[in-house]
Amino acid sequence: MEATAQEVDAAVRAAHAARGSLADRTVRAAFLRGAADQLEAAKNQLVEVADAETALGPVRLNGELARTCYQLRAFADIVDEGAFLDVVINHPDDTATPPIPDLRRYKVPLGVVAVYSASNFPFAFSVPGGDTASALAAGCPVVVKAHPDHPGLSELVASVLRRAAAEQGIPAGVLGLVHGFEAGVELVKHPLISAAGFTGSVRGGRALFDAASARPVPIPFHGELGSLNPVVVTEAAAAERAEAIGTGLAGSMTLGVGQFCVKPGLVLVPSGAAGDGLVKSLTDAVSDTDSGVLLDHRMRDNFLAGVTERAGLPEVESPVTPGAGSEHTVSPGFLTVPAEKLVAEGAYDLLLEECFGPVTVVARYDDEAQANAVLSRLPGNLTATVQLSAGEAAGEGRGAEILAELTRWPGGWS
Repeated sequence: MEATAQEVDAAVRAAHAARGSLADRTVRAAFLRGAADQLEAAKNQLVEVADAETALGPVRLNGELARTCYQLRAFADIVDEGAFLDVVINHPDDTATPPIPDLRRYKVPLGVVAVYSASNFPFAFSVPGGDTASALAAGCPVVVKAHPDHPGLSELVASVLRRAAAEQGIPAGVLGLVHGFEAGVELVKHPLISAAGFTGSVRGGRALFDAASARPVPIPFHGELGSLNPVVVTEAAAAERAEAIGTGLAGSMTLGVGQFCVKPGLVLVPSGAAGDGLVKSLTDAVSDTDSGVLLDHRMRDNFLAGVTERAGLPEVESPVTPGAGSEHTVSPGFLTVPAEKLVAEGAYDLLLEECFGPVTVVARYDDEAQANAVLSRLPGNLTATVQLSAGEAAGEGRGAEILAELTRWPGGWS
């Protein structure tokens, strides 16, 4: 099913030829709303195919499809409203020094956008997802690189969107679809591609970013890459509600078998009795969580290898050992490590990298300075969380300062 270089070229050129069909904002708003209507009409079939390819379950997939349709309609509303065009009109003034001419500015579509689907969101970050919806709303045709975990669903959804396009007199080429790793590389290098949107791993995103930057004419690359999503639990918060925080953390790190992009992968917990109580609560809750199926065997293999390598580091303990479940499942767990091991560069840097799946690392810190030293070593992340006591949340102590410091780390936060 791997697309050849010639097939990638044909898809991009067809999309490029369809640019004019999106010029009318009324037409493309109707296209977006029609796409949402068509997806809802085909909901049962789409969810059935998605579940067969991803094992994410009908409840999760129905919710995600509803979110996707909302996104499409929301972008249609933005198209109608028109503020995104950022129109500026400078009226002429011959009396000014120097004279001001009649100047008008507004935004125009870039051109064909390459969209790279995510594995863990087969609707919302895939063929009909936010990147596709925003590009079409801006008047940019799209060529999607399908994710190998849901190829059949990708083809089916693409056909639904093309049907919605046809209802508005828009050529089918406005939405291209290609499969395969090499096709993805060829896509970002194509001279008619004007921008790229990617959701996935740091390794994959970095490779595509480098390719986009190395082109004779570099293009914008908008990437949402892997994220550690650290959590800081203050001493006061651990003392006040250790059980609740531990239970909540277990639910968050195992949600969707740990395959959500905001899964907490590093949790800073104080040493001492309060922190011990939190770890006990986390242990009990994770121990009661069932095994689950990851999106594919490659991810399962990477998860098992990743937790084995991390657990093998000196002074790393496994209160609940993550690992293999039945033939196709994995069991959740978590690791603990003294935070001092993460302060300086070395072998423990592995614990500061995302491990995709139901596992997190609990780093036990002795004081605030040690916790800050760990946090200062982290790159940018999608989220960062501080668990405060009621008093800290009301302004007592340094709770507000800790929250402010989250925005000042060198890596930054998005």
